[in-house]
Amino acid sequence: MAPIRHNHSDGDPVLDAVRDCVLAVGVRRTTLTDVARRAGVSRMTLYRRWPDVRSLVGDLMTREWIDVATGALPEPQPDGETRNLIVNGLVAGVEGFRAHPLFRKIIDVDPELLLPYVLDRRGASQEALLELLADALEQGHADGSVRLAPTRRQARAVLLVVQSFTLSLRTMTDEDDPELTSAAFLDDLRTLLERTLTP
Repeated sequence: MAPIRHNHSDGDPVLDAVRDCVLAVGVRRTTLTDVARRAGVSRMTLYRRWPDVRSLVGDLMTREWIDVATGALPEPQPDGETRNLIVNGLVAGVEGFRAHPLFRKIIDVDPELLLPYVLDRRGASQEALLELLADALEQGHADGSVRLAPTRRQARAVLLVVQSFTLSLRTMTDEDDPELTSAAFLDDLRTLLERTLTP
């Protein structure tokens, strides 16, 4: 699987500013006025691109989440199987999301912001992740390391599994019990992915 590196941390001063605001006070307490002041632009400049804070935060999340996902992709090895790259990348991606300061802030302060993307519809970052995953799965089909299945369905099923670990893992862990630590569950995730993807 050739790594797909998108540099979404492109230094956009508005997205950088909203990220700083959300990390400081959360989404609900962030205003377009605050973002404009931090970014050094007028509110009208913001309104031309985003009608409200939610849409601005949506673009920020897309940028940040795609960065996490693409940053988790391991470099391909000359004789490496695509399945191993997929599994390692997905497990690293879950760890990356759970450690990401913006993700942690939203989960702690504004978790309802994520509910539409869990219950009602796919967001732009999920669509981008599905595209990356489908490309990798097709390469795994071609080299024989990934179980043949309809690619779009397989990608969506895998993303459902990974998304549940990303969003809900802390509800199941007990870091004082060695059998129930985050690391133990990530090992189980690795096993689940290996078993579902192995031909």
